[in-house]
Amino acid sequence: MASAILPILVCLCGGVGASCRYLLDVTIKTYWQRAFPLSTFTINLIAGFLAGLVAALALGGTLDEPWRLVLATGFLGGFSTFSTAINEMVTLFRKRHYPTATAYLALSLVVPIAAAACGFLA
Repeated sequence: MASAILPILVCLCGGVGASCRYLLDVTIKTYWQRAFPLSTFTINLIAGFLAGLVAALALGGTLDEPWRLVLATGFLGGFSTFSTAINEMVTLFRKRHYPTATAYLALSLVVPIAAAACGFLA
């Protein structure tokens, strides 16, 4: 892949990732209307798994560095949403939903890392 086109592909894939995140977020929120922010949690779980898979493919030599950048930095960078998760945690704490906020905090730290490990080992 030509080095001049790489930044353009990373940006385009970031936009595709953000669009996919938006569509999945809207779809989940249509069916899940509880305090626990399931859409963001699900998106970050999927992103963690895919990041692990991309890392394994790159380390194994199956995926070249430019494609790793396009997929991990571009698509997954646009798709994942840790900043939204943090904002949702703060909102839950401010609304005094302490058990939900605490569970969400713990799960948002542990589960995406476990998903990345699963993706890496897949």
